[in-house]
Amino acid sequence: MSLTAGIIAVQGNVSEHARAIERAGSGHGETVDVVEIRTAGHIPECDVLVIPGGESTTISRLIHQEGIASEIVTHVERGKPLLATCAGLIVAARDVQDERVENLGVVDVTVKRNAFGRQKDSFETRLDIRGMEESFPAVFIRAPLVTDVGDGVEVLASHDDDIVAVRDPPVIGTVFHPELTGASQIHDLAFFDAVPE
Repeated sequence: MSLTAGIIAVQGNVSEHARAIERAGSGHGETVDVVEIRTAGHIPECDVLVIPGGESTTISRLIHQEGIASEIVTHVERGKPLLATCAGLIVAARDVQDERVENLGVVDVTVKRNAFGRQKDSFETRLDIRGMEESFPAVFIRAPLVTDVGDGVEVLASHDDDIVAVRDPPVIGTVFHPELTGASQIHDLAFFDAVPE
């Protein structure tokens, strides 16, 4: 099986996500064609999609400016998997409590920006994540925080009682950066466990 994976590449950690998706795909014996998306017209051809971390105000402005935002919403409405990480989750959320972010509302959560502090407050920790047999090495960099979840949202992981990973099918969102660890279990959970064989 060949999978087309689109990464919203207007800003953020694009190449790291590409490598993680390719690693996850090879673990399933699948070929992954990664497409970096900066303009409209490419998302309809994608089986799965990533909104990476970066700067949420910049990402939200550019995806609307380039006509990508509505294509992301349609992708999710069609039941196609989306992984939204850190700033990507802010952009994807229903409520971000920040008028500078023009959010997409495809994940029924409320997110608070920079809740874990500034760059100097970045840290790594291992998380127990639902659906995974082993703990995951999570990297938190100016991470947001999920402060509220809708009725249909599954909490996948918490850190010190704070929600840090959620599933609102077909979307998985994390406040941390799974692409920076060399591990690909989050991408596996988001895409290859969700895509029909």
